[in-house]
Amino acid sequence: MTILSSQLETSENFGDIFEIVKKSVKNQLGTERAGLMLVLADLPIHLGAFHGVGTNQIVMNRTLLDRIVAAGHPRSHINAFVYSILLHEYLHSLGIIDESEVRRLVNEISLETFGPDHPASTIASRGPWSLLRELGYVDTHISNEMPLELKQRRAELVTDFDRSDRSYIS
Repeated sequence: MTILSSQLETSENFGDIFEIVKKSVKNQLGTERAGLMLVLADLPIHLGAFHGVGTNQIVMNRTLLDRIVAAGHPRSHINAFVYSILLHEYLHSLGIIDESEVRRLVNEISLETFGPDHPASTIASRGPWSLLRELGYVDTHISNEMPLELKQRRAELVTDFDRSDRSYIS
C-alpha cells in the first residue's frame, strides 16, 4: 500500500481527500492549482459534479454522495468515490476541457497513484455510478428527476477544502 493509498483510506473530510488529489496530479502531470472551493448541491443523479470554466468552484452532487453512503460502502470506497469525482473536476479546473481526455487522465492517474486493485482505480475505469449498480441501488437507466424534498435543500459551501495559499495555476 502506498502512502497516498493509506492517506486516502483514512481521510476524514473533503479537504483531506482534495490534498491527495492535488498531490497525485502534481506527481503525474507536474501542475497544480490553488484557490478552489467545493460546493455540495443536489443535482440530477446522472451528474457527479461540475466545474464552471473560468470559476474557482467545484460543485459536487450531494444526492449522489448521499446514495453512495446510504448503500453501506466502507469508508475506503466512499473516499475513493470522492477522490475520483474531485480528480475529474480538478483536471477540468486546470484547463483540460475535453471529457474523454479527462476520463483517460483520471484512469491513468488513479492507476499510477494507487495501482490496479485499489477502489479508486476501479471507480476510474467503471465510473462512479458503479458503486450503486453493484448493489442494485439504481437501474441501468438513471433518471434526471430529483425528488421534491431534495430540490428544497440549499447548496452548502465546504469549509477547509483547498488548503493552499496560492490562487493560480503553476
